[in-house]
Amino acid sequence: MTYEYYLLLVGVTVLVLLVGTMIYSEAQGAQADFYVATNGDDAWSGRLPDPNAVGTDGPFATLTRARDAIRQLKTADGLTAPVTVMVRGGTYYIHEPFILSPEDSGTEDCPITYMAYPGGKPVFSGGKEITGWQRGEGQLWVAEIPEVKTGQWYFRQLFANGQRRRRARLPNKDFYRVAELLPPETWEDSRRRAAFKFHSGDIKQWDDLDDAEVILLRSWDESRLRITEVDTEASTVIFTTPGEAVFRWVEEHARYYVENVRAGLDCPGEWYLDRKSGVVYYWPLADEDMTAAQVIAPFAQQLVRFEGDVDAREFVQHITLRGFTLCYSDWTLPAEGYPGYQAECYLSATVYAEGTRACAVHDCEITHIGKYGIWLARGCQGNQIVANSIHDIGAGGIKIGETTIPERDEEQTSGNILTDNYIYDGGQVFLCGVGVLVLQSSGNLVSHNEIHHLNYTGISVGWIWGYEPSPACDNIIEYNHIHTIGRGLLSDMGGIYTLGVSPGTVLRYNLIHDVDSYSYGGWGLYTDEGSSNILLENNVVYNTKTGGFHQHYGRENIVRNNILAFSRESQIQRTREEEHLSFTLERNIVYCDNGQLLGSNWGNGNYRLDYNLYWDASSRDIQFAGLSLSEWQAQGRDTHSIIADPLFVDPDNGDFTLPPESPAFKLGFKPIDLSGVGPRPRGQRL
Repeated sequence: MTYEYYLLLVGVTVLVLLVGTMIYSEAQGAQADFYVATNGDDAWSGRLPDPNAVGTDGPFATLTRARDAIRQLKTADGLTAPVTVMVRGGTYYIHEPFILSPEDSGTEDCPITYMAYPGGKPVFSGGKEITGWQRGEGQLWVAEIPEVKTGQWYFRQLFANGQRRRRARLPNKDFYRVAELLPPETWEDSRRRAAFKFHSGDIKQWDDLDDAEVILLRSWDESRLRITEVDTEASTVIFTTPGEAVFRWVEEHARYYVENVRAGLDCPGEWYLDRKSGVVYYWPLADEDMTAAQVIAPFAQQLVRFEGDVDAREFVQHITLRGFTLCYSDWTLPAEGYPGYQAECYLSATVYAEGTRACAVHDCEITHIGKYGIWLARGCQGNQIVANSIHDIGAGGIKIGETTIPERDEEQTSGNILTDNYIYDGGQVFLCGVGVLVLQSSGNLVSHNEIHHLNYTGISVGWIWGYEPSPACDNIIEYNHIHTIGRGLLSDMGGIYTLGVSPGTVLRYNLIHDVDSYSYGGWGLYTDEGSSNILLENNVVYNTKTGGFHQHYGRENIVRNNILAFSRESQIQRTREEEHLSFTLERNIVYCDNGQLLGSNWGNGNYRLDYNLYWDASSRDIQFAGLSLSEWQAQGRDTHSIIADPLFVDPDNGDFTLPPESPAFKLGFKPIDLSGVGPRPRGQRL
């Protein structure tokens, strides 16, 4: 995609967004075409917001009926004006996804909007309430669920009074440690399954071994494994998952824990489901009254699907969802287990779109879910994901594109706008979910989002390892507030993480802080394998574990006018020495308090550093790969750079404002205005 085409798509999408906003504003004072309410009836006309006095007409009961009424309207008269469906407040239980297909499309002049009735809060729940709780042994409460016993339902999440509860787990805190990995080639098993030795007593021959799951942490992701055999005398466990898929990137004496065994149900807030008996066990928190508590388990896997036909070039177009709460969707575990994938890239989402154009999800809440929140998959172009709150997430927030490279124009996912979203409390099930994951996709705008409390990367862009051509180009990542990620659980992450050759991609005006990895790799700006032709400018990064900026390998990136401060290790890292220019780093302020400036490999000189200001607040002498500044400059590096206090207003508390007399300005540094970072008030959005 060319940059000009990107600008055209953004312009069209902004126009659609403005039209949608006008429709929303007008709808608050106007009647809708159809209404949906919890006291409605799908046999009625749907034309009234409330049932009439004699109970013969009123709103529909379901979104599906409203959708079908629009189909009938289009068949009879065609679309001659925008169509609005207003949904009254209340909870709507849906156990199959609401599906929108090409025949449900609007047009540019006559879009279709499904929205909350003014002042109402419609909740679409994929869960079922569990009732009939009785006191069990000790502190436990139990409930019988016939659908579980008969094999019609098996849930993996439980929520009490709107809060996620933890599956029974061993150990309760910290982790077990693998005693010794047993690679497939050393194990006498024809299927070459994963196996390891455990420390005596950590894994036992439990009666419910078939339902137990072992979560094995790897460097930057996790495997979720089913047990097929345990030998307690030899302290070995064998899994259903192929070993080759599991043991790559596993650290020595890797951490793991066990879920969903009855023996692990030993503290408040935990639960356990016995598949055979259909009984769920729960240990309430101290202040929970189980005679009044609302306990919900998810039944549905997805709640909304936009189903275009990419191969037939029949797309879902000009539809907006606005003001809904979508909650309680589950996840499944295949019989062969889950070997683990970076960024949980193959997981689906509660809201799934394929072959979707100029559609939107606005002002929605997506919560209590098992996978990703929203996925714009194959062939999605010019869509908007705006001002949503996505939280309590099994994996990550929003995915754009797919892992495979699209071959035809209609297969490309491009030109989408993701702005003003709150994405937080991710990785609740699948640990390495990403806030926003842009795969093989170009020309997207990811801006003004707040992303926090994840175990892995905030925003990830690109999916090519190396210098092969990549379709992930011309992506603009700006004004995002990314913080409190990693949380010491996984490694090799970034506030913003990139992969592959990405001309036209820009990372600017992002505020990134508090990135804490388990071992190595807690970086703020991280250009990983093959990242090339990327501009990183006007970002503020502080309080990282391993570095403010790190380039593994790549070519000709520009790192300009950033503030990189307070890494607990070195402030800037460069890993692989290559024969071409790695990057240009100029007019940055690099600020530390530990005497560690440059990390890893700086020997071959294939980089450009100049006009930077360096300072160590601890008054230590600053070294440049073991050299003083004058020695470093004698080698032709940082010729115009200086060591001086930039005079930040209050750096210890995250205020990196510069006074007019700062020496940084003499180097050409320009003030970074982050007053608009993160989600904006409604009137200030696009």
